[in-house]
Amino acid sequence: MTDASPDKMIDLDACRTSKRMAGNRGEKAMPGILIRWLVTTIAIFMVPSLVPGVKVEGIGAALAAAAILGILNALVRPILIILTLPLTILTLGVFILIINALLFQLAGAIVSGIHVASFWSAFFASIIVSLVSWILNSAVSGGAGERTVIVRRWDGPIDMHRGKGGKWE
Repeated sequence: MTDASPDKMIDLDACRTSKRMAGNRGEKAMPGILIRWLVTTIAIFMVPSLVPGVKVEGIGAALAAAAILGILNALVRPILIILTLPLTILTLGVFILIINALLFQLAGAIVSGIHVASFWSAFFASIIVSLVSWILNSAVSGGAGERTVIVRRWDGPIDMHRGKGGKWE
């Protein structure tokens, strides 16, 4: 269908073998994690200038808080979301902001260089960290981009190409 560069093509047969999949994920996941960690650090470092109840004592504290926040978001947040699912549905998802604020306040309690004065400071700080992280991660990762997938069918392979608009052609 379309011409695609070999670096953006995915060979589904090669992805089926677990060794190649694990190797590809490991090689590409580490820089992505480090970039997201640094982006979250920048967002946390920006918060005290926007929210008066939050104090960050230095870049080391911001790095540690970003790491702790990432671990809490990966391990604790899904459990809290499942446990509070009825309340989240009842509030049309607004309760997730409360969960984010509680996790930010917990990260502030764990890291010694981060001071959060109140729940409302944590609430607004978590919103700012979420928005800044989302914007910076989108800018760094480049959005959806273009991707080509080769699908092998009984009657021969088909090239599927997803353009910048997100539609598969």
